[in-house]
Amino acid sequence: MQGFSGILQVDGYAGYNRLIAPDRVGSDIQLAYCWAHARRKLVEITRNGSAPIAEDGVKRIGELYRIEAELRGLNAEARLAGRQERSAPLVADMQTWLVHHRARVAAKSPLGEALAYIAKYWDGLKLFLSDGRIEIDSNTVERTIRPIALNRKNALFAGHDAGAENWAMIASLVETCKLNAVDPLAYLTATLTAIVNGHKQSQIEELLPWNFRPQME
Repeated sequence: MQGFSGILQVDGYAGYNRLIAPDRVGSDIQLAYCWAHARRKLVEITRNGSAPIAEDGVKRIGELYRIEAELRGLNAEARLAGRQERSAPLVADMQTWLVHHRARVAAKSPLGEALAYIAKYWDGLKLFLSDGRIEIDSNTVERTIRPIALNRKNALFAGHDAGAENWAMIASLVETCKLNAVDPLAYLTATLTAIVNGHKQSQIEELLPWNFRPQME
């Protein structure tokens, strides 16, 4: 991430904290956290019996998702306007709810830990209210990388670091093609052909998946 500045959509993995550490040298980064992970903490509690507070929290988050479903497909400006009008009041009310219940629930209880998790990442959770490009969760990316995770044992053929790095680059290109509705085989065939035919390294931007056009074949 060296040199990157802007918004990064992430889950609660602690390793991302290095990107926003006060002593980090580099451009400013904001972490947009995942509401699906916050919801999951509460859902797990509801499965173990009656849990009115957790159930209320799940319902509140569900209301945000219903709004997102209606805004899906709109441009960033329209999504931002819809979120400001409809979701922002719900998030503000949930913050009051969160503070209230954290003061009443034992910190070491499962519910207390779930509420503490949400509070810890609160600023990043509500960041989607300020930018229509941000998703409410990281589910799209997680669904994309799931096949790669399932394939880990089959990828042990890499044999050494360089092989693993090459496999990671190819896997990233293939999944990026899928995200951009590009046929990975057609893309890789056309791109490798262009490189063999002397495509200039200074024009590599033209070879990225989101710039691929079938006529490149």
